[in-house]
Amino acid sequence: MEKRIKAKKEFGQNFLIDDNVLSRIVSCVAPTPEDCILEVGPGRGALSRLLVESGARFVAVEWDRELIPLLNAEFAGNDRVEIGHGDILRVDLRQILTSRVPGRKWKVAANLPYNISSQVLFKFMEECDLFEGLVLMLQKEVGDRLTAPPGCKEYGALTVLLRLHFDIRREFIVKPGSFRPIPKVDSAVLSFTPLAAPRVEVGDEELFRRVVKGAFIQRRKTLLNSLRSAGFDDADGALTAALAACSIDGKRRGETLSLDEFAALSTTLAAGKTSS
Repeated sequence: MEKRIKAKKEFGQNFLIDDNVLSRIVSCVAPTPEDCILEVGPGRGALSRLLVESGARFVAVEWDRELIPLLNAEFAGNDRVEIGHGDILRVDLRQILTSRVPGRKWKVAANLPYNISSQVLFKFMEECDLFEGLVLMLQKEVGDRLTAPPGCKEYGALTVLLRLHFDIRREFIVKPGSFRPIPKVDSAVLSFTPLAAPRVEVGDEELFRRVVKGAFIQRRKTLLNSLRSAGFDDADGALTAALAACSIDGKRRGETLSLDEFAALSTTLAAGKTSS
């Protein structure tokens, strides 16, 4: 299978060929026969084969239509394996997973294309109650952002929003030579464990997300000016008052705020109805 299908640039494909890395990913997933596993972008099936060997219930979503018949042939006769064609950003994950094994949480494994990784992460966040855990291969730069502490340049909106719902751990770095074609950057494997409840109480989560995204919309601006630019009204000083009520200096930059501070600010804004 591997020799007959070439990676397609339009799909952001870089096929993982390193057996050692594949084995380490499987160890992170820790599949058992009782598990339900979703693989996003199985590609030529290198990781899929190892996951299926565990005896787990296995569903894969692949966007490259050319790979579907080859994957189906690979797992023909295994009634615990299902290969589906679809764009992970558009498919109804909740319907796919709950209709197959109602009431069960799924493990996820994926080597995410660099160009859509942030969008996929946000989608997983929206559906985090479906998952037992996720093991994802990402561009190292994205992994650095997800594990960054407040106050450094890598820390951003993605960091804060995902940390609200997941424990995130970097497992290991993968060098470019482990892929074909060879990418220009390092990758990282990260584990995401969904929390039973959000890490902090935020009240109105839609407003919380607006605050977080607004704080980083213009990183060089002060927090107060960034939030003004993002549409939060301060004509009567209400935004300034909300910051003061949370003991947050509006002259700080968004990258210096902790998750707790963002939660406190959004809760205070919600109480005062200061957003536009």
